[in-house]
Amino acid sequence: MLKECWENVQKAAPLVHNITNYVTVNDVANVLLACGGSPIMSDEPEDVEDITSICGGLNINIGTLCKSSIEGMFRAGKKANELGHPVLLDPVGAGASKLRTDTANRLVEEVKFAVIRGNISEIKTIANGSGTTKGVDADVADAVMEENLPSAVQFAKNLAERLDTVIAITGAIDIVADKDTAYVIRNGRPEMGRITGTGCQLSGLCTAYVVANPGHTLEAAATAVTLMGVAGEIGWSHMHALDGNSTYRNRIIDAICHMDGDILESWAKIEKM
Repeated sequence: MLKECWENVQKAAPLVHNITNYVTVNDVANVLLACGGSPIMSDEPEDVEDITSICGGLNINIGTLCKSSIEGMFRAGKKANELGHPVLLDPVGAGASKLRTDTANRLVEEVKFAVIRGNISEIKTIANGSGTTKGVDADVADAVMEENLPSAVQFAKNLAERLDTVIAITGAIDIVADKDTAYVIRNGRPEMGRITGTGCQLSGLCTAYVVANPGHTLEAAATAVTLMGVAGEIGWSHMHALDGNSTYRNRIIDAICHMDGDILESWAKIEKM
């Protein structure tokens, strides 16, 4: 599965429209280029329908909202749905403010998403319609751990069924699920949490993988999540004594750039449940 999904991205070179936040927009673009895809960034309402029409998929990230970008998200999302293009939602900070929570809930109601990817607190907010988060990070009380993994997997499956989508919950242990099947992924490094935007990068990556693997959304999303975790491990293995989080960010992107299907499969720690 992993190698095939990776190879399909190399063949398809998917073009992804990103309405993402201004904190991480450059890194999202570079990760898409590194994985074999191609990025376009546009959130201007008068521009987004044309842009999303020429792309294979749409990545919506609510990390830095304004009235204009919110309008662009809805216009692009509905246009992508009309064209049958997969759309991913990254509900950054849902639960942290009324605007973020309301926008995420409205998007889920009005736009059909192929994948919803976030940390556990953000996904619980989507499930419940409200919630709390530590800024844009997961609340420690929500953390997915080995002890509560079975219930977290069932939660993801139930939400995937209710929303007719793939749910990707990322953290120390990652869960990617549809209503019937879940992949549990244990790749990654805790140091990835000290870099702004690894989740945003993953959402762009995940969108590219879904575009390049039509009909296999669950497997594509699970492969992208695995790839990001593996890149974090490989990038960390090349760190030197005086390297910091800026260097680590670049090493992760470099690891994605130099990835191949065999490396991905040999490093993967993925379990089907």
